[in-house]
Amino acid sequence: MMKVLVVVASKHGSTREIAQAIAEELRKSELSVDLKDANEATQVVGYDAVVLGSAIYAGNWLPEAKSFAEYHRAELSKLPVWLFSSGPIGAVNPQPHDDPVKLAASMGDVTSNDHHIFVGKLDPADLSFAERLIAKAVRSPSGDFRDWDEVRTWAEGIAQELLAQPTPFTL
Repeated sequence: MMKVLVVVASKHGSTREIAQAIAEELRKSELSVDLKDANEATQVVGYDAVVLGSAIYAGNWLPEAKSFAEYHRAELSKLPVWLFSSGPIGAVNPQPHDDPVKLAASMGDVTSNDHHIFVGKLDPADLSFAERLIAKAVRSPSGDFRDWDEVRTWAEGIAQELLAQPTPFTL
């Protein structure tokens, strides 16, 4: 059975919920999946593929996601890797429009099969005082804008691609 590592960096839990949905969908396809927070994922060895995701803050991935990518760069360059980001918010025209290439800059020479940006969630009750001030200043809309069908469909695509591989990539 193929083993997939899903690694996530989430500040308030919304991006982790997306990672959980991805992991659940991969498991439905008979893949063995471990879900770990970026600051707790200590190794990539033993996995056939990696899905790495981060919340976007101030136009960048969280430091723990960047650190994970940098520390494991050599191993990740030998495996199929999918990236996802969560952060733009809004129902009609989610803002800000983030550049997947810029967000994944910490991946260096690691090639990803895809980098998907999911619309996120903003609950002022989860924010610090300073974060609430910033959200108010830039007029960020509050609410949960995540599209769970989109998340599941993306994860299904990963599973199909992995299961179509003739041999595992395990390091």
